[in-house]
Amino acid sequence: MCNLYSMTKNQAAIRNLFKVDRDTTGNLPTMPGIFPDYSAPIVRNNAGATELTLARWGMPSSQFAQMQAAKKRAAKLEEKGKPVDFKELLRMEPDSGTTNIRNLDSKHWKRWLGVESRCLVPFTSFSEFNKAEGGDIWFAFDEARPLAFFAGIWTNWTSVRKVKEGETTNDLFAFLTTEPNAEVGAIHPKAMPVILTTPEDLQTWMTASTDDAMKLQRPLPDGVLKVVARGTKKDEASTP
Repeated sequence: MCNLYSMTKNQAAIRNLFKVDRDTTGNLPTMPGIFPDYSAPIVRNNAGATELTLARWGMPSSQFAQMQAAKKRAAKLEEKGKPVDFKELLRMEPDSGTTNIRNLDSKHWKRWLGVESRCLVPFTSFSEFNKAEGGDIWFAFDEARPLAFFAGIWTNWTSVRKVKEGETTNDLFAFLTTEPNAEVGAIHPKAMPVILTTPEDLQTWMTASTDDAMKLQRPLPDGVLKVVARGTKKDEASTP
C-alpha cells in the first residue's frame, strides 16, 4: 500500500503536462513527504473544466468499515457502563479515509468512476515500506524525479476526519492501485499505484468512458522505475 509520496515540482510543470483551465492552489509549496489526510494538489474535472486544486488524501471509507469501527467503539463504551446512541456514534465515527483503491467492482467505488469524479494526482516519487530493505523505499523514473501522475478519483464529502475537528466538509481524493511491476514487487509484492505516463493515457483517464478508462488500471512495464532513496520519511533529494 502506498501511503507516502512526494510532489516537488511547481504549478508550471503540472500545466506543461496537462492543460488546466483554473488554478486555485495559490503558491504551491514543495512537498517532499505527503502522508494520508494531508492536502495535496490534484487536477480534477469540475463543472465542465479542468482545475488544479488542493484536496485531502483519503476517499470516504466504506459503510461496512465505518459500521465495524462504530460497533467496536460502542462495545467499549458499553463495557464501561456508558449510554450509547449508536446512530449518533456512527455519524461521528472518525474516518481519515482510504488512500489506495484496488477493487473497482466494489459498489462503494463504482459511484466515483465516472468522468466527473476522475482526477490526476501529480507526484515526483513514491514510497513503499519494507522493514527488511531499510524502511521507506522511494521509487521514481530516475534520479531527477520527473513529474508524473497517478490515476485518481475525488469527491466532496461531509464526515469526521479527526475527532478534534468534528464534522467537516472537504474535497477528498485517492488513487488506484494494481499488481506491481518487477521493481516495486521486489519491495512490496501486493500492489503499486496506477501511473499514467503518456499524454494519451492522461486524456483517456480524464475524458473516456468508464470501461475505457478502467483499462488503465495496469502496472508499469518492468524496468522503468528506479529506487532513488531508502529509509527516509521525506524524499528530500527531490526538493529543488
